[in-house]
Amino acid sequence: MRFRHGLVFLVLLSLCFTVKSQCIRSCDLALASYFVWPGSNLSFIARVMETSGIDSYNKDVVPNRDSLLAGTRINIPFSCECVNGNFLGYMFEYDVNSGDTYHTVAETYFSNLTTVEAMEWFNSYSPTKIPDSHELNVSVNCSCGNSAVSEDYGLFITYPLRPGETLTSIAQNVQLDETLLQRYNPGVNFSQGSGFVHIPGKDPNGSYPPLKSSSKGLAGGAIAGIIVAAIAGVLLLAVGACFGFHRKNWRYKPEESNGAAGVLTGINVHKSVEYSYEELARATDNFSLANKIGQGGFGAVYYAELRGEKAAIKKMDTQAAKEFLAELRVLTRVHHSNLVRLIGYCVEGSLFLVYEYIENGNLSQHLRGSGRDPLPWSKRVQIALDSARGLEYLHEHTDAVYIHRDIKSANILIDKNFHAKVADFGLAKLIEVGSKSLPTRLREHLDTCRQNMLDVAEFLRK
Repeated sequence: MRFRHGLVFLVLLSLCFTVKSQCIRSCDLALASYFVWPGSNLSFIARVMETSGIDSYNKDVVPNRDSLLAGTRINIPFSCECVNGNFLGYMFEYDVNSGDTYHTVAETYFSNLTTVEAMEWFNSYSPTKIPDSHELNVSVNCSCGNSAVSEDYGLFITYPLRPGETLTSIAQNVQLDETLLQRYNPGVNFSQGSGFVHIPGKDPNGSYPPLKSSSKGLAGGAIAGIIVAAIAGVLLLAVGACFGFHRKNWRYKPEESNGAAGVLTGINVHKSVEYSYEELARATDNFSLANKIGQGGFGAVYYAELRGEKAAIKKMDTQAAKEFLAELRVLTRVHHSNLVRLIGYCVEGSLFLVYEYIENGNLSQHLRGSGRDPLPWSKRVQIALDSARGLEYLHEHTDAVYIHRDIKSANILIDKNFHAKVADFGLAKLIEVGSKSLPTRLREHLDTCRQNMLDVAEFLRK
């Protein structure tokens, strides 16, 4: 009983950290500072950046369309949207050519306007196995301004920093005050030679458009709240990992092979539907971006309607066989109203898991805005209790004991009645009751705590 109360308390505490959304509304337009690399031309840049309006923002830099000087910067207009309620930016679609890698796309073709890490996050392809003639999602961040700094500037440039640049040199180049640029980018070292900053930009008439009231950015207090909540949430998860799941005398089972061949060996899948690749591709319009509803650490998630039922399909690379096995093993053995239901699977080409579709998104989206109304206290309590019941079932009421190991708001799904379902079992572990000595269990417990706290420290340093 004490364990259950502690779990409810932890989930309730995490629900209390409600902050404003990272973005609620867009500001329609932003500029990207594109560093012209040797061999590039305006036609290629316009195609990659999906725009035909480069000329009007670069009248002095681009005197004619046939000439581009390598090593110069041009400002490229692009839409600044609230992407999935998580960040301000735009998701470009890049057509893969033979030999392309995440590095060449991010660092050359998109001129460091995105990062390799972002490419890997928003795409499910292995860095060494990007198929030709496919599309890659390329995210470029943007800014709509900040009324707490100034309301005189409403158009902003996403400006990748390069080696040798400093705050002084950039301020002189754009003829703006250093203090102003630093206030728009608090804590950023302009001399770091990588990353990017946001600086005010001019419209085609050479003027700085003012900040629109509908696109005023987060105030300093909201930003501080986001930072505090993020740190508190990470520490909370670390404490939970150390002290929440060591009540029993447990020992790990040996890990299974990561190979894709024979991945279903020893797993009871007779209650799950085996789908063909063709059926899944047809239901998702060939896994189109329009059907994409999420992106996790182990693959992209697509909406589909399969055999009269709404479904969410997770597409995983074959290198994620370990995580695929973990989810399949857990969800074919446990069934509870507060755990997401597995409908079926597919192992053709890639690895696919088909779940019930949960209409109301995940808890993270509700806590961080995404244009949604704030959750009333009664629903928060209900979500906390549902989450605790699902986890308690895994820990207390199954023949084999499982620990989830990745509980966070993004992995708590909310149905249309605001009941919660625990999801994403890619890191789950199967545990057996054993007979280890107290010193052995204590040492393993402390080792786990130490590693969790080291992970937290590493996260905070980033």
